[in-house]
Amino acid sequence: MGRASAAPRRASMFMTRWLKTAVATTVLMLGLLPAGAAHAAPSSKPTTGGYVVGWGNDRYGQATPPPGLSDVKAIAAGNQHSLALRSDGTVVGWGLNDKGQATPPPGLSGVTAIAANFDYSLALKSDGTIVGWGANDYGVTTPPAIPDVIAISAGYTHALALRSGGGIVGWGSNIYGESSTPPGLWTGVKAIAGGWTNSLALRTDGTVVFWGDTSYGQEVPIPPALSGVKAITNSLIHSMALKLDGTVTAWGYNHTGQANMPQGLSGIKAISVGSQHSMALKNDGRVVAWGDNSEGQSKPPGLSNITSISAGGMHSLALIG
Repeated sequence: MGRASAAPRRASMFMTRWLKTAVATTVLMLGLLPAGAAHAAPSSKPTTGGYVVGWGNDRYGQATPPPGLSDVKAIAAGNQHSLALRSDGTVVGWGLNDKGQATPPPGLSGVTAIAANFDYSLALKSDGTIVGWGANDYGVTTPPAIPDVIAISAGYTHALALRSGGGIVGWGSNIYGESSTPPGLWTGVKAIAGGWTNSLALRTDGTVVFWGDTSYGQEVPIPPALSGVKAITNSLIHSMALKLDGTVTAWGYNHTGQANMPQGLSGIKAISVGSQHSMALKNDGRVVAWGDNSEGQSKPPGLSNITSISAGGMHSLALIG
C-alpha cells in the first residue's frame, strides 16, 4: 500500500528533472515535454550505409541526425541528446547540449562503445579506458581507474562498467546502493544496465540480479521465474529482459503501458527502453514500440534492415544497414 501510493509522487518529482526543457514555463503531469516535431525517415539515404533515423520529440534536434552522418556502427539515445559511434572509432553527438553532453571531447578516438543518459555521455575506448563528458553530478563523468573494461552502461546519475572477468564496478550516485556491486557479482556477469536509481546485471547462467531503489517494483519478477535471459535494458522506472526464445518480459511502473508487451510479440533480437516507452527489434529488421506515444516516440516510420535501436527520453533512434 505504501509503495503504491508513494510511486506516483516520486515519479512526478524526479521525472520533472528527467524530462525538463530549457525554458520550463509549464510542468505537465509526470514532467512531459511540450509538443515537438515527430521526425520521420529521411527521403534519401547516405550511400555508404550505417545511417541513423530518429523519430519522436525533436525540440532540440535530438531526433534529427547531422546531415551526411553515415558509417555508424552503434547508437545511444539520451534524454534530449543522441550519440553515434562511427566505424573509425570517433563519436558524433547532436541535440540538447546545455551541459556539453552532445559534444565529445576533442580528439576522442579509438572508441568501441558509447552510452548516454540524462545529461551526460560515456565512451569506452579500445584500451579499456572510459571517457565521460557532460554534467558531472556525483562524479559520473569522472570514472575511477578500472582495468579490463569490456562494457559500459549509463544510469541516471550513476554508471556501471563490466570487466572481462565478469565483475561489475559502479560509480556516481549511490543513494540507494545503485552503484555498489552486490555480493556475488564480482564474476559471472555478461551484461549490465544502469537505470534511474537502480541497476541490473545479467549473469552467464541467464538469470538477472537487481539492486538499488525498489520504489517502482523493478525488483519484481527478479528472481521468481525469470531465467533464460540473453539481454537486459533498464530505464527510469521500468525494465525489460529478452529471453533466448525471442520473447520479452517487462516489469516496473506501467502508467503508460510501457511494461505491457504487444500481444504475440516474438522473434525479437534486441530491446531498448526509454523514460516511458519501450522498443523491440525483430529478427526481420523491423521495430515494434509501445508505451507513451505523446511525441510519436512509439510510432516508428516504416523501416527495414534495422540493425540496432535505442530509446531516449521521448525520442527513438534506429541504425539502418
